[in-house]
Amino acid sequence: MLRSSQLIHMKRTATIVVVGGALLAWLAGAATSNRTSVPLPIVQRTPIELRGEELAVEIARLQERLRPTSTPRQPGRNLFSFHAAAARAARMAPIVAAPAPAPVEAPPALPALKLAGIAEDEGPEGPMRTAVISGQGQLFLVKEGESVLQRYRVTKISADVVELIDLGDNSIRRLALR
Repeated sequence: MLRSSQLIHMKRTATIVVVGGALLAWLAGAATSNRTSVPLPIVQRTPIELRGEELAVEIARLQERLRPTSTPRQPGRNLFSFHAAAARAARMAPIVAAPAPAPVEAPPALPALKLAGIAEDEGPEGPMRTAVISGQGQLFLVKEGESVLQRYRVTKISADVVELIDLGDNSIRRLALR
């Protein structure tokens, strides 16, 4: 028969096995959920998307076809001339030193100015206009009589055109709204 010490060891072993099994069942229950997963919707491509894919494949095929496989040959003749004149022996003309041409001074380039807008306020003598001119990374808000870039002076501001006078040569430059 079993002795009391063996009986105690069997009880301990059974208790450990039962408690361990219960603990494993509890952890397994916590790790899994009873929720059902929602099936993902099946994405069906619309006819326009299918045509777009077909078009992309066709474009790739045509681009591959356009790539030249060999270099084109140079034609043996010029197709744009009727007759090539035979080369004549050039006569040696006496070399005369030509006088050096006088250097021509190019007029200075006009600064890039653009009429961005025109603001208008009613005044006692009629509309008071302010021109918004952009140029050389700056924005100028000018009225008649004021200067722009220290090169121009505003002479007239109409509803859609600003008239500037160059202070260097008194030429007139007009900027229009676009």
